[in-house]
Amino acid sequence: MALEKILSIGGKPGLYKLLTQTRTGFVGESLLDGRRVSVGMRNNVSVLSEIAIYTLEEEMPLREVFKKIKEKEEGKKTAISHKAEKMELEEYFFEILPNYDEDRVYASDIKKIIQWYNLLLDHGITDFSDTDKEKGDSEEE
Repeated sequence: MALEKILSIGGKPGLYKLLTQTRTGFVGESLLDGRRVSVGMRNNVSVLSEIAIYTLEEEMPLREVFKKIKEKEEGKKTAISHKAEKMELEEYFFEILPNYDEDRVYASDIKKIIQWYNLLLDHGITDFSDTDKEKGDSEEE
């Protein structure tokens, strides 16, 4: 499953798999407990493939950050828990992305990234390549 089908819903914990779209929103399934939830257009929803992290030069797509974590951890879960202390989280993230913008990327953001990475790994979602976007680009031409 691609990151284009994985959602973060504001005010709800964890990540959701997009099941279907409806006239008034969509139906998602929680990766945490498998419950289905109906989400309206008014909810704050982010598709993981559209999220980027601030660096000192430019924004880096979340999928690239996940790739770096995967390389560092050799395809396993992170060595650090998302519940670790702020300093530990920042040190870990600095190892992965040394040029991240410390003023605009908060400890809460790092916690989410680590938690999401581990959750995706638990569900066998380990391909963080941009293949869907490349296919879409070639079909448009």
